[in-house]
Order: sequence, then structure tokens, then C-alpha cells
Amino acid sequence: MALRDQIRIMVVDDMTTSRGLIAQSLEAFGIRHISTAPNGANALSLVARAPVHLVISDYNMPNVDGLKLLHSLRSGFRTKDIGFILVTGTTEQRIIDCGRKLGMNNYIRKLFKSKQLRRCLEAVMGPL
Repeated sequence: MALRDQIRIMVVDDMTTSRGLIAQSLEAFGIRHISTAPNGANALSLVARAPVHLVISDYNMPNVDGLKLLHSLRSGFRTKDIGFILVTGTTEQRIIDCGRKLGMNNYIRKLFKSKQLRRCLEAVMGPL
């Protein structure tokens, strides 16, 4: 069975359109198990009930931003090994450096094309 048939991915973004576009790209790659969350706090709650292999999270969200979400995941016994891709519209290197220190697996800058997302995803998970 191919990786795309087994992998469970959560997309976290406070913008409905962004969540939808990422989920749509994942579906186009053949990924079947996709969940979404509108913010970091909701994502943590959902992951506690239904574990995932990978989180793709926006950086800029109210309350629990992408880096706080990453820190929370890395601090949890059951969530510390979840793959994490940060999506950011900022060009600030300190954000990327902080993400690396916290253990993000990869990042992608907005506005990206579907094939760029696929490369980013495959760099973390392997060929789909």
C-alpha cells in the first residue's frame, strides 16, 4: 500500500480558504486522510483524540500560532514525533530559525504552487 493511502495529515490555518487550498492539493496527490483545524488550540485537541502523522500549520494565527503549536506537539509524549511543516508568509529568518530549534521538519513560504508543496511534503515523508 502506498504512503499516500495510509498517511494522516492535519492542516491548521485560521483562514478557511488557505485550509481548503492545502487540503485540495493533498487530495490531488492522492492523500485520503486529511483533517483540518481553524487554530492551534483546536488542532491540539483534535490530535489528542485522533493522532496524525503530519501537521501542516500556518505560522500566523491568533492565540496559538504555528510555533506555539509546534512547541506543544514536541512537548507531548504522544505527539513529539509528529512531522511538522510550517507555512509562512513572512520572510523573517528568525521565524524559520525558531522553528528549526523547536524541531520543525520543513517549511514552505506562501504563495506556493502545488508541486512545491508536494516536494516539501516528500522531503519530510518520502515519495507519495
